[in-house]
Amino acid sequence: MTIQGLHHITLVCSDAQRTIDFYTQVLGQRLVKKTVNFDDPDSYHLYFGDEIGRPGSAITFFEWPGAPQGHWGIGGTHHFALTVPDTNGLLKWKRRLTDHGLSVDGPLDRHYFKSIYFTDPDGVIVEIATEGPGWTMDEAADKLGTAYRQPPAEMVVNNRDEARIKAETWPEPVPEITADMALRQGMHHITAIGADIQRTQAFFGDLLGMRRVKMTSNFDDPNSAHWYWGVGDGQPGTLITYFERDPARVRRAKMGAGQTHHFALAVPDEETQLAWREKLLQAGLRVSPVMDRVYFKSIYTNDPDGHIVELATAGPGFLFDEDVDKLGQSLKLPPWLESYRADIERRLRPVNVIPWSVAEVA
Repeated sequence: MTIQGLHHITLVCSDAQRTIDFYTQVLGQRLVKKTVNFDDPDSYHLYFGDEIGRPGSAITFFEWPGAPQGHWGIGGTHHFALTVPDTNGLLKWKRRLTDHGLSVDGPLDRHYFKSIYFTDPDGVIVEIATEGPGWTMDEAADKLGTAYRQPPAEMVVNNRDEARIKAETWPEPVPEITADMALRQGMHHITAIGADIQRTQAFFGDLLGMRRVKMTSNFDDPNSAHWYWGVGDGQPGTLITYFERDPARVRRAKMGAGQTHHFALAVPDEETQLAWREKLLQAGLRVSPVMDRVYFKSIYTNDPDGHIVELATAGPGFLFDEDVDKLGQSLKLPPWLESYRADIERRLRPVNVIPWSVAEVA
């Protein structure tokens, strides 16, 4: 009974069309499903990902028009990261994003990977991180996460050299997404914020059985803990990380535009999901009934700080009701909402989706 890795992250946006344009036209993601929030069918639920929205690549949004701005804090997510193979790809992304008028922070050396940061139109903090060099930079593979590893002092100093960081970019414009920078590998990690890192370890490590692969400090705030949990050797796409913050100094997260609603971990099938549900109930946690999301089944619980955590089945996936070449092109509704289609479509603001093809990012 194991967690397989990340399944998806669900955030809040205030304008579906603006979000579609940004994630498809700027970041090269595919809109793999245009549907509604099954619990609030008057609002869109948009799914972006790789060519078929595999678990670990899915970034999803509830559209809440006019929603107040949310913000990160304890009990919420700070950012999510997408994966790029290497530093050249990272620098190409920096040049592409800055040429699109975005403010980009980095590249910064995180010792185990390098990364850049920017925000989407609603203020979601998005990171792009390289695959490596990986967790064995300062620990043997069989000892990962067993001892505290202090951020190298020289690296911390270099990350404060603003002039050098600003100058480090790709020398030529990057008008098209090339194969060596395409974000096809999905998410690298999701980073949330908790008030007690040991309590977070008890949830993700002891209860959910995820492997702690690194105990270090926040490289931008060395007096606070930053721990990583993953699957296997902690490969990108399996990683949950937490900043520890003092609740006397850091506010709680506020739900709204630009903030995460929940994130989901992947389990292989419904039988495993039911076993997890029973284990969570026996641990005294609040757990939802199994919810039919058509493309997967879900249960919901909370981390120790209240962040919604979902366990979602790997299938049946987004090809359940659309062919691969038609994904995301039409509004799909679950069977129990089909009789209300006319009313639902009347209340939704129409959106335009440019057809996606593998050739566009090859």
